[in-house]
Amino acid sequence: MLEVSCVIINYNTSSFTLKCVESILNTTSPELNFEIIVVDNGSKQEDYLQLEDGIRKVSKPDLKLVRSRINTGFGGGNAFGFQFCGNSKYVVFINNDVEFMEDDCLSILKNFMDETSDAGVVSPQSVDQNLKFVPTFDHFASVQREILKRRTLELLFPKTYLKRKKEYFEPFKVQFITGSFMFFRRSDFEKIGGFDTNIFLYYEETDLSRNLKEKLGKSTYLFPTIKYKHYHGASTAKSLEIKIEQKISLMYVIRKHYGWWAHKTLLVFFIIRYLFTSIVKPKYWKLWYYFVLGMPLSKSIKQKQQYLNIMN
Repeated sequence: MLEVSCVIINYNTSSFTLKCVESILNTTSPELNFEIIVVDNGSKQEDYLQLEDGIRKVSKPDLKLVRSRINTGFGGGNAFGFQFCGNSKYVVFINNDVEFMEDDCLSILKNFMDETSDAGVVSPQSVDQNLKFVPTFDHFASVQREILKRRTLELLFPKTYLKRKKEYFEPFKVQFITGSFMFFRRSDFEKIGGFDTNIFLYYEETDLSRNLKEKLGKSTYLFPTIKYKHYHGASTAKSLEIKIEQKISLMYVIRKHYGWWAHKTLLVFFIIRYLFTSIVKPKYWKLWYYFVLGMPLSKSIKQKQQYLNIMN
């Protein structure tokens, strides 16, 4: 029986993807029945050919490469890859700039999920390329988090808002885990409808954990004694356009989970905030203008994607 399906998205960073695949194969026990689905999410032809050549050299039947003719974003790319998964009990979505460090990480997480009935998703602890601790869970996107900020919430309500920058040594419940490594019970993932493909980039993980909690009463866990290396920023370069995309996703998630009033309250807050910010930093006028428009999904990068003319 197929136990775990791994889905990895590649977008113009094939060297990272191949390194990620290699690390999974090198650290996972041969006793675990697993597969890897690599999704090329509309990369340039030269990057795809490099990826295809690397996958071909690995030459394993449980390693698949599929290609999308358009960049569908993080959620859309993972949803596309999920279609090619076999009938596994678990599915794990892994950033291509992740490198496995621990022996048999997948088996340990599988056993934890087998033994923890209320767990809907779990993640190991992330470290950076220098093996330094990186916060791997966060507090749900909300009006109070955006206005009061994380540190204030952690100080005022320590039981609800656990300290993100503290090291922990046993598996524990969190509000949501970062999206670079998400290990789901497949049945739960399917019941909540998987990824919301209205979100092109950012906040997919908070949306998924909220859905698990609200629809199924399932919890999100961090497993801090298992670690993985994450080359932060390798898959997504920072820019004003990416910051705008982040805010579009944020406002969408706020409206979806908290309603009209919360959405409007936060919108007014950002309009005022970025009005003053733009006076000092004129590059933010575009961001302010999009808040005035309401940060609609129609302004998402998703709407600018074009189909590739794939060469044989």
